[in-house]
Amino acid sequence: MTDLHQTEAFNLTARAAEHVLKTMERDGSGGQGLRVAVVTGGCSGYEYALSFTKTPKPDDLVIEIDSLRVFVEADSVDKLAGTVLDYIDGLYGGGLKFTNPQAVHTCGCGTSFSTE
Repeated sequence: MTDLHQTEAFNLTARAAEHVLKTMERDGSGGQGLRVAVVTGGCSGYEYALSFTKTPKPDDLVIEIDSLRVFVEADSVDKLAGTVLDYIDGLYGGGLKFTNPQAVHTCGCGTSFSTE
């Protein structure tokens, strides 16, 4: 697996892909894909929504990274353009981190953002 799987719409590091695959295996979701969307919410206006699903919706952007399939919701592609999803180690176990160049403001906890 390369360090970064890069597309114009969405980027995923090898560490993030590995973490997602391990989580899917642990949760009994193996063989499914990671669905990524931006939804209205949070203190800054938008927040990221991640879920596991077996099949993409017809208009989803589908990205294949080795054995991981990522389904980016069509309505979210513009808000996610250039975004990198990474896995960061932390004192309390770490977690997934979005770095989104479309975000002009993020909340203090980093889970929501706003765009222009």
